[in-house]
Amino acid sequence: MSFMITPQELKTRLDNKDPMVLLDVREQWEYDLAKINGSVLIPLSTLPHSLSRLDRNSEIIAICHHGMRSADATGFLAQQGFTKVKNLVGGIDAWSAQVDGTVPRY
Repeated sequence: MSFMITPQELKTRLDNKDPMVLLDVREQWEYDLAKINGSVLIPLSTLPHSLSRLDRNSEIIAICHHGMRSADATGFLAQQGFTKVKNLVGGIDAWSAQVDGTVPRY
């Protein structure tokens, strides 16, 4: 099972209205600068204390700036028993470059 999803794959899934949770693990100031609409902000540093906010049965797509923090979040969630977690490859930066140029790059 792959723990990664590309920006194009995510766009297709969103266009199809597939059920999923977009989990943004960046900091508030980053989220305020640029985000994918509908995403939920839970900064990586607060994730261990915020597990109750996430549904273990939902597919969760973790998002950060370039894909490093979200990779950590994906691994952490998998260790906590979340079975349907994926990391957005390249993060919000790749999303902006490849899918939605209206999302600011920073």
